Amino acid sequence: MKVLIFGASGMVGQGVLRECLTAHDVHQVVTAGRTSLAQTHPKLQQLILADLMQLDTEAHELQGVDACFFCLGVSSSGMTEDAYAQVTHTLTLHVARLLAQLNPNMTFTYVSGTGTDSSEQGTSMWARIKGKTENDLQKLPFQSVHLFRPGIIQPLDGIQSKTPLYQWFYRLTNPFLSLIRRLVPNAIVTTADVGQAMLNAARKNRGRVVVEAKDIIALAQRQG
Repeated sequence: MKVLIFGASGMVGQGVLRECLTAHDVHQVVTAGRTSLAQTHPKLQQLILADLMQLDTEAHELQGVDACFFCLGVSSSGMTEDAYAQVTHTLTLHVARLLAQLNPNMTFTYVSGTGTDSSEQGTSMWARIKGKTENDLQKLPFQSVHLFRPGIIQPLDGIQSKTPLYQWFYRLTNPFLSLIRRLVPNAIVTTADVGQAMLNAARKNRGRVVVEAKDIIALAQRQG
């Protein structure tokens, strides 16, 4: 597979990138973002764009993509609805529409969140906009669309969040998260779970699928 990752520098994206680079059936990994990644790998190709809304200038590099893992996102804290919608909905759909034109047979996987409002009518601003983004993605002519809704995600393999507050949170809670995972296996997903589940979704699943935390864990464990 040739895979494309958005948000590879974030905590979730780092985990997805790691799993893709070690996957035996992934021959090329293309990352798209505003800043370069520190790591290098024979499979890895980086597209650096100051403005991802100009992604069409790199259309020749996006041909033949089998799966896109869209892990790019921001916290809604302190943002107006218009500003949050611009990043969460407008940018995502701009990228997805271009990819649907170039590679209609691909799988598009979007990282949403637990509590996303598919009705688009609720009181939570972020949940409404995430819901609209999910709904509009499902209308595009991809072979399959997977909407990942993880809850708490535990970073593994030395992966860290870019957000200082989250770094402190995980530093303090990581031992407890590991204990909770042992006691309640479906309560928390790891960065490795998300990466493996995305790869397995691209390998096997078809249609339009909402993937909750327990489904991510089951999909990550699927063999063959």
